[in-house]
Amino acid sequence: MRVPALPIACAPRHIPLAMPRPNRPVYLDNHATTPVDPRVLAAMRPWWEENFANPASVEHALGRAAEAAVEAARAEIAELIGADAREIVLTSGATESNNLAIKGAARFAASQGAERRRIVTLATEHKCVLESVRDLAAEGFEPVILPVEPSGLLDTDRLRAALAEAPTLLVSVMAVNNEIGVVQDLAAIGAVVKAAGVTFHTDAAQAVGRIPLDVGEIGADLLSISGHKIYGPKGIGALHVRRRPRVRLLPLFSGGGQERGLRSGTLPAPLVVGLGEAARLAAIEGLLDAGRIRSQRDRLMAALGAAIPGLRLNGDAEQRVAGNVNLTFPGGVDAQAIMAAAPELCVSTGSACSSAAVEPSYVLRALGLPEAEARATLRIGIGRFTSPADVDLAAAALAAAWRQVTAHQPG
Repeated sequence: MRVPALPIACAPRHIPLAMPRPNRPVYLDNHATTPVDPRVLAAMRPWWEENFANPASVEHALGRAAEAAVEAARAEIAELIGADAREIVLTSGATESNNLAIKGAARFAASQGAERRRIVTLATEHKCVLESVRDLAAEGFEPVILPVEPSGLLDTDRLRAALAEAPTLLVSVMAVNNEIGVVQDLAAIGAVVKAAGVTFHTDAAQAVGRIPLDVGEIGADLLSISGHKIYGPKGIGALHVRRRPRVRLLPLFSGGGQERGLRSGTLPAPLVVGLGEAARLAAIEGLLDAGRIRSQRDRLMAALGAAIPGLRLNGDAEQRVAGNVNLTFPGGVDAQAIMAAAPELCVSTGSACSSAAVEPSYVLRALGLPEAEARATLRIGIGRFTSPADVDLAAAALAAAWRQVTAHQPG
């Protein structure tokens, strides 16, 4: 049998940065998920169609080729965050990575008889972090949930005081908030955590590819990544686990011992290759993306600000990722009603994991917004493939929807 010669990254040239679809809604929900970049899709296809071998099947040529592709992708992921490839554990996504980081670190410490039981995190963290920490309370750990400032940022003095109260096992702080887009000062936070001799984890799902990240500079022992937030495929992610000094985790489940025993299960080579290609592109084009996206955001904000007096941006105005626009609309409107009046747009009322809930966003409530204002808030996520025409259409549609909804308000 002939072994196909498969390139690990087969990125075609001249891929357009816009992907027009006639009669299709304008997609502005890039914090929930991003479209797969055509170059990522091209890199993945051979590993579905030509070589579908298990990367662990190193006894034959196709298996070894798949293993080589996986390891090349692992190196690209590591390069994006300034890590060693041996520190990258492949997972199904950031939710699994966060669970493995938090529960794995806690349970390993408990298995060694460690006395430290406090786990510190923020009220605005992703649900999977908050729920992981709360789950550990049933195992004898002490969750400490710190508030944030009205800007959405953490006061490092508050963190320092919390760490001084009692010995702490782990601190978990999200790099970029998934709803309001604020960027935490990870270098300052990491310095406080390391000075206290505490393990530091960051959920970087919304940060990787959007802002420069280096695990050494921020002092991260554990860092979570999600493929579908960086124009890669869904169902793949990674956890950076520091080797020196070594961070020890217990796995979440048992199996064949893949990924250094931390994450058993057959690796999906096409998805891993896709994540690797997405990471490679982010390393090359991230700054260009950010500049282009910032320009689109400013264009949108200028148009909306002129059309809707009293419109308010939530979260720190400067310390935020370029593409996030979290807006509270004036006039006592309901954000769901605005969305219904603008069906040509894909936006959201908050986190994709909780936006279907009746309750208003817990992130906005943590910033001090009253319930009525939280219910009047939309999250807009501008991305790599958002065009100026998309932004102009979105501004006009949202302004028209707001006028329509306010005109029908009682009283």
